[in-house]
Amino acid sequence: MKTITFYVVALLCLAATKLSAQSFEDRAEMIANSIEQITKQEKDSLKIEVEAVNDRLDNKEISNTEADNLKKQLAEKRAKNIEDRVAVEQQKLADLVKDKVDGKILEENKTFKFNWKKDTTKTKEVDYRRTTSQLVFAFGVNRLINDGEADENFKWRSDFYEWGLSWNTRMLKENNLLHIKYGLSLQYNNLRPDNNRIFVKEGSKTVLADSGIDLDVARLRYVNLVVPVFLELDFTKKRTTDDRTYFPSHKSVRVGLGGYAGVNVKEKQIIKYENENGNNVKNKTKGDYNVNDFVYGVSAYIGYRSTSLYAKYDLQPVFSNNEIDQNNLSLGIRFDFN
Repeated sequence: MKTITFYVVALLCLAATKLSAQSFEDRAEMIANSIEQITKQEKDSLKIEVEAVNDRLDNKEISNTEADNLKKQLAEKRAKNIEDRVAVEQQKLADLVKDKVDGKILEENKTFKFNWKKDTTKTKEVDYRRTTSQLVFAFGVNRLINDGEADENFKWRSDFYEWGLSWNTRMLKENNLLHIKYGLSLQYNNLRPDNNRIFVKEGSKTVLADSGIDLDVARLRYVNLVVPVFLELDFTKKRTTDDRTYFPSHKSVRVGLGGYAGVNVKEKQIIKYENENGNNVKNKTKGDYNVNDFVYGVSAYIGYRSTSLYAKYDLQPVFSNNEIDQNNLSLGIRFDFN
């Protein structure tokens, strides 16, 4: 028994050592892959469950109404699973970023070292890789646009935040200007109606209606999983040491132009108010608010080093089947952490 215990402890120590040696990029990529796998697993499971309901409907075991209710329940269950499981990964990512900021994670995957000064033993690590990875985080304000005009039915406190993982590849062998940037991101968009109004469904449409109560908070949140692609101009100058040239990135002014495409993974409305007894009430309603299942748009950023001004615009209207197209414009700050 002591021998077995010794080997178990040794294996755990070895695993912990390997984990601590992983680079920031490797660990962030693992988290991103885990989130992608969670979404795929839950959607595949939902597809199988819906097919089973359709089979029961075809066999006349249940009515159309019962089938619709079952499908709605299954969709809500899978959306809740995605939310709960992704929340765990989000916490891992937050802890990882904190460790990065606190200097607890050493940079890995470096390929060359050179002396700062002659006759000294101090060295600086240089990365010659053509492709690097970044952790992306952005936040800011949302505004719905109707026929080129801002919709005044929403507060400026409507907001968004986005996080994900990206890869940056230098396109030219001997020039550092042109890069292609691509990755995977989750975009959390919040729309906050004004004047105590909430979102309600009227058939296949989604409209604003008076809630009849004094609301502290009313917001519709919808989450998109997207693949962004940018052409990036990085004005970081190339550097030479020991007669060898290397091309650092994210060290100067950067400009990115591109777009994104993806799918809606969940939507819910959150309402907070104080009831007549003076108690604070919070209601969450998950389900279908006719938010488009697919999204695509254009985006751009301009900044210095890791920090940029950021804008994105959904070319796909937020709601399907509404008489007036409402497209979401987001303006904010973006961080690309190497």
